[in-house]
Amino acid sequence: MQNRQVQFKLVLLGESAVGKSSLVMRFVKGQFHEYQESTVGAAFLTQTVVVEDTTVKFEIWDTAGQERYHSLAPMYYRGAQAAIVVYDITSQDSFHRAKNWIQELTEKATSVKVIALAGNKLDLSAQREVSISDGSTYAQENGLLFMETSAKTSSNVNEIFLEIAKKLPRHEVSTQNTGSGQRLGQTGRPVGSGSNGGSCGCK
Repeated sequence: MQNRQVQFKLVLLGESAVGKSSLVMRFVKGQFHEYQESTVGAAFLTQTVVVEDTTVKFEIWDTAGQERYHSLAPMYYRGAQAAIVVYDITSQDSFHRAKNWIQELTEKATSVKVIALAGNKLDLSAQREVSISDGSTYAQENGLLFMETSAKTSSNVNEIFLEIAKKLPRHEVSTQNTGSGQRLGQTGRPVGSGSNGGSCGCK
């Protein structure tokens, strides 16, 4: 029996150089590049995960973090059902900026059902400026999913997307054609392989 297939628009937001594109590249292509060019405007990629009897396709918009692109952000989060707001655990400033993004999403992005807060660069925990409790407490107070991630080591990268997929209201969405791509089972492990559309040379 074929799985139900649904799709959701997901947007990544956060300050420049926190590793948004590295997270997406690790999730979609299983790759990590030490030096990524900054995103110009936004990059688009797709990936699917499997939750119970449903294949969830994410249409991922990876936005630029530079201030000059901030005015474009509403164009990308409008109509999104999910968002990942990323900060760098070695930068207190990026955490404050993430809070601003979450406030903006809460006020303006009424379609967003699930917001996840990702404290990225867990591999640099020796240089940490933002404690785990700071991130988790803020997330708890604001009803957010929270994980610390590392695009470099792949720690919690698949897991954060999978948890978002579990929380999205799959029963309310009409079925869609998912196309090809790597799929992740509930453990976060790949259960298929392939490549997905979109290109990303960004951070």
